[in-house]
Amino acid sequence: MKPFSPVSRARALAPVLALGLMTSSCLAANWTAGFEEGKPAIKSISQITFGPDAILFVADSKSASIFAIATEDAKAGAPGKMIQVAGINAKAAALLGTTADQVLIDDLAVNPISHTAYLAVSRGRGPDAVPTLIRVKQDSQLEWVNLDRVKFSRVDLPDAPTDTPPAEGRRGANPRVETITDIAFLEDRLLVAGLSNEEFSSTLRSVPFPFKKVARGASVEIYHGAHGRFETRAPIRTFVPFMVGNEPQLLAAYTCTPLVQLPLKDLLPGSKVKGKTIAELGNRNRPIDMIVYQKGGKDYLLLANSSRGVMKVSTDKIEAAENIAEPVKDGSTRGLAYETVKGWTGVDQLDRLDQDTALVLRHSEGSVQNLESLPLP
Repeated sequence: MKPFSPVSRARALAPVLALGLMTSSCLAANWTAGFEEGKPAIKSISQITFGPDAILFVADSKSASIFAIATEDAKAGAPGKMIQVAGINAKAAALLGTTADQVLIDDLAVNPISHTAYLAVSRGRGPDAVPTLIRVKQDSQLEWVNLDRVKFSRVDLPDAPTDTPPAEGRRGANPRVETITDIAFLEDRLLVAGLSNEEFSSTLRSVPFPFKKVARGASVEIYHGAHGRFETRAPIRTFVPFMVGNEPQLLAAYTCTPLVQLPLKDLLPGSKVKGKTIAELGNRNRPIDMIVYQKGGKDYLLLANSSRGVMKVSTDKIEAAENIAEPVKDGSTRGLAYETVKGWTGVDQLDRLDQDTALVLRHSEGSVQNLESLPLP
């Protein structure tokens, strides 16, 4: 397995596992072709990730759109520098002129060129929250990202779920919120997971970049061992590109917590894709974030979860993994082996900082959140 090209996903970058799909034409591409200059009309920020040439992709579920922003942050940073910011939620709030209880850090992405960390931050709570970006430089100093005049492009998703908040007193959530649950840049396209307005609403989209008109997504069906049934409406929560044998795949994690393998070649507009469930990692749990890395010549997944800590999943036997297609009862686990990483508690977001280091956003006592560099386990 070869390393990823430098324009693959920020959460699965550099010395990880390659898809080997980069061509000379992609390397020579004008990635900012068609960009305009001005202020992007971003209504929310649900996910962020980096692509080529320090371009930051911003997923806006509220408007069912994705923005590509030229950050101009393309000066190479030195690897090996640690970032440590205690109480980063309070410091972000002070930078934005508010209090810590009025900010929410929604996502984290590291620029693989400069090694600068970018935070998607909501100022305020609820539907009136204002989305913004903050970057954390290698000296651990915070800086607000001014988007009033930037080069950007935008693409709208054609099959987003209807924006229908639940009626007062009714349970449930607005499906528009989960239009985009995760994104990853690969080769010359942005991969987008989330919900659509189709009957099989769990969807994966492959969006050409530079942006063009977006076709319908591919509907995804998986077997959920903890629930004992096939599912088509639960969205992917987090995913990474990965080579299984000689075939590029996505490894995707769902709530309660199946890990599923999906062939990239099957992600055709309007198609129905059936995933292979290769692990059940325990119920009553929500996967948060996932990265891939190499250590000691072996490849691992690192999966942060809401209630089961951070899992280090071995991929040694992934090509021969069983296809789980029967119930996995009583919260038990099955499939690929994993270990829970000791000491990595309270992780809310993570990304790779460099080849040997992860950057994690995690909460401690009370409502305090810290941004910390940790050696990859």
